[in-house]
Order: sequence, then structure tokens, then C-alpha cells
Amino acid sequence: MQDSALPDPLFEIADRVTIVSGGSRGIGKALAAGFATRGAPVIVTGRDSDTLEATVSEISAMAGVVVQGVVCDVARPDDITRLVEQVIDEFGRVDALLNVAGVNRRMRVETVSEEDYDYILDINLKGAFLLAQAVGRQMIAQGSGSIINIDSLNTYAPLKGVAPYAMSKAGLVMMTRSLATEWGEHGVRVNTIAPGFILTDLTRKLWSDPTMQEWGLSNTPLGRLGEVEDLVGATVFLAADASAFMTGQVVRVDGGFTAGLMWPIPFDD
Repeated sequence: MQDSALPDPLFEIADRVTIVSGGSRGIGKALAAGFATRGAPVIVTGRDSDTLEATVSEISAMAGVVVQGVVCDVARPDDITRLVEQVIDEFGRVDALLNVAGVNRRMRVETVSEEDYDYILDINLKGAFLLAQAVGRQMIAQGSGSIINIDSLNTYAPLKGVAPYAMSKAGLVMMTRSLATEWGEHGVRVNTIAPGFILTDLTRKLWSDPTMQEWGLSNTPLGRLGEVEDLVGATVFLAADASAFMTGQVVRVDGGFTAGLMWPIPFDD
């Protein structure tokens, strides 16, 4: 019998070389920390060098391991090429890619400019595809790997004011399924995590509004908004052997928001 005090090898990710795009803040930062503290060599990317440096120092101190930072704008194909080549030169492999980098601009559809559209789609969809493609080539060559994309509630039902963002995430789901279909024969798995409403440095102001709080809490069966740390478990699961027979799936980590309609009708007692 296995000693229950020992880590379960099904969920072991130690020594699995992991790239986290958009890992300098928010969800990406929490996932990078979650993997590093479990022994995975983590390469964190972001667009701003100062923020990236601070994040790498913070996670390194927390995890007790060296976490690397590479400045990379996924909207720039040359940055992606340089990133992947650098990781392969140093580690010889990539075991997991956490495709987190994403941006949004809230505005009415009629006010969206071509620049707004390109900015959102170039990072959220084109950049995610090109990074997955570059990493995927290495994973195909080594015969294994797990790519985990970050989806959104918007692929369940689009929210008002974020049409290009919702469109980019819908494309990401089809990308996930397409890559899973093509790369499964090479031992490469591709899945997506769809977070619910998650509190980050960028969203806390929005969710501090009493009206938003009441709406969010009343429509989430677990009765709270998510924290970035709530996404670590599902991501570790998808990167580990525990999910070895899963690919092309969307895993919703949303406190039950998409489970049903929370209409305000009382029960008959």
C-alpha cells in the first residue's frame, strides 16, 4: 500500500519544464508560483521588464528555486521564436505551456477601432496560437507535453462590452480542440481552463462596486468570487499524469456560475 504521507505521483509536476506566458501578474503569476513551489522549472514571460523582474524575484523567494523571466510580447512572432529557442537551448525540452497572456478593453461594439480589435486579437488569439505552435513543434519531437490555454466565461455566454475579447476566447476554444485533434497521436495534450470571475489587481476595483458584488455573489453557487490561487489545482491536474487521458477539453473553474440559472424565486416550504 502506498504511504498516504507521500506525494501522489499522479499529480507530480516536479522537474517538468514549464513556460507561463503572461506570468508577471494576475492569474499567470499565481500559476507560475503554484508550479514553482511544486518543483517545476518555470520560465515566466511578460511584456514589461520591470514587472517581470519583480515577479521572478518574488516567486523565487517564495518557492526556494530559481525562476527565470524572459521578456516576450506574444503579439511579436520574433519574441516567441527567441523565447522557445532559449528554453530549448537551456533545458532541452518543454513539458508544459500555460498560455495565459491576454488583454481586454471594455467598450461598446460601435466604438471599437481597428487598433482595438487588432490589439486584443493579436495577443489573445494569434499570439496564443503562434506560441502553442512553436512549443508544439518541440513537444511533437519529444513525444510528450501538455498545453493549457486560459479561456473565459465569455465562451459560455458573452458579456456586454467585450465583443472582441469574447470572439478571441471563442477562437481559443476551437484552437484547443484543433490542436488536440492533430497532436494527440504525438503524445501532446491540449486543454483549456475557463475561469469564472476572479479577483486580481486589475479587477478588484470593478468588483468593489456593491451592485457588481451583489450580482456576482448571487449568481455563483459557491457564494464567493474566485481568487487566482483557485486555478492552481486544475492547472496542475492538466499538466500532470492524472489527466493523461484528457485532451481537447474545457474545464470551467467558476464556482458553479455556469451550472444553471440562479433565478430569485423562493422555494415552496
